[in-house]
Amino acid sequence: MARLVGLGCTNREIADELTLSVKTIEYHLRSVFVKLGMRSRRELRRRVQEAGGGDGHR
Repeated sequence: MARLVGLGCTNREIADELTLSVKTIEYHLRSVFVKLGMRSRRELRRRVQEAGGGDGHR
């Protein structure tokens, strides 16, 4: 899921890709933000890209 955020996907796009609901994606992303001490998708996207999990293009 974080890789998809790193690629710039929306919650809807992630939900469709993983065949989950948007609410489920929102719930798990909130957990990721808390665990990693982040406050925004932008910060998560940057971190994923630095780790090599996203190339910055969809």
